[in-house]
Amino acid sequence: MGKAIFWFRRDLRFDDNTGLLAALAQNESVLPLFIFDEQIINELAPDDPRVGFIYESLQVLDDKLKKYGSGILVIKGDPLKVWKEILKKEKVSRVYSNKDYEPYARERDKKVEIMLREASVEFHQFKDQVVFEEGEIAKDNQEPYHVFTPYKNKWLKKFKPTVSYNSVPFENFYKQTISFPTRDELGFKQAKIKVADFDLSGIDQYGSNRDFPSKSGSTHLGPHLRFGTISIRKLIEEVRLSSDVLLSELIWREFFMQILFHYPRVVHQNFKSKYDGIKWRNDQSDFEKWCLGQTGYPMVDAGMRELNKTGYMHNRVRMITAGFLCKHLLIDWRWGEAYFASKLLDFELSSNNGNWQWAAGTGCDAAPYFRIFNPYEQLKKFDKEMLYTRKWIPEFDTTDYPEPMVDHKFARERALTTYKIGLE
Repeated sequence: MGKAIFWFRRDLRFDDNTGLLAALAQNESVLPLFIFDEQIINELAPDDPRVGFIYESLQVLDDKLKKYGSGILVIKGDPLKVWKEILKKEKVSRVYSNKDYEPYARERDKKVEIMLREASVEFHQFKDQVVFEEGEIAKDNQEPYHVFTPYKNKWLKKFKPTVSYNSVPFENFYKQTISFPTRDELGFKQAKIKVADFDLSGIDQYGSNRDFPSKSGSTHLGPHLRFGTISIRKLIEEVRLSSDVLLSELIWREFFMQILFHYPRVVHQNFKSKYDGIKWRNDQSDFEKWCLGQTGYPMVDAGMRELNKTGYMHNRVRMITAGFLCKHLLIDWRWGEAYFASKLLDFELSSNNGNWQWAAGTGCDAAPYFRIFNPYEQLKKFDKEMLYTRKWIPEFDTTDYPEPMVDHKFARERALTTYKIGLE
């Protein structure tokens, strides 16, 4: 028998890690592996904070493994080439990993699986980053849901706690001294922005605080769910009796994941093709003002500046900034989605795409196109004392702050007309 390898990806933890626990239960010598995928990494800056978070999370794993005479093998490269080299050097019998449902990852994993099979290596994949994967919550006719509420109701009806509280058998990791690479060796630089620890201390008040950006209602769970430093099953066990609202947000995450799985075209296309006729203005100058937080609309500008400075943006403010770009400026949602993807520490393709299409009216279960947020009313409602606004726009009360780049009433009428014509 050759080595068993566990391939870490979006599951950077030992605790309640489905595929890892299976590998350790079935093998007495498991080599842990992580590949910094150059197909992804090469599109990011060397000091991208998300790369830094992955690197630091891997360091935590490696430090723990060192106590047991093991370590994690970290390699940067093209995954197919990396696996080819591993198979040349090592006698491998089994490879374990947790499933990734994004289009690129599915294609990559299929190619790896074929390569492993040709080398007579078993490839075992497990459900880990979701409670229910693509086909488990479906209509009675087995078609995927396009509307959230019935999906959520079926999800709740089917849900049963499945957390594994088994201790991790660290003695079953492969005993070998493995040198953990430095940032320089990988071509990375220390990030200026740090991923915050998640905070569940306020979940009892999450529902009442979550819409007010000046309140500390955010959990900062996003990056930890994205990279799997927290178990979704343990998280749901912790929140389901404390906050129906937060539980609903976690179900939205799985809803958008199954939409992306069944309809990968949404990455570049409108979910509802009837919106393909919309003539976006796509003014580059307007887009740059939006990116920089110089629109003259306080809630929009505060949100964009928070994003640019910290990599985070309050959820209510995300809705306002996205709606403003699509409706007030008539700029294609794909432009905004790409910008958020480049900045958000919690960027998740399925949720980012689903929420942007929701804001534009082009997605599944989307807000109707004639629902256009009034940024002034949103400001009065959710930042009445201007605490959030003034935090991010220190020049707000001075002549340095720009006038609104477009009149709200004019922009609203223009959007309604454009959408109506596009839908004819």
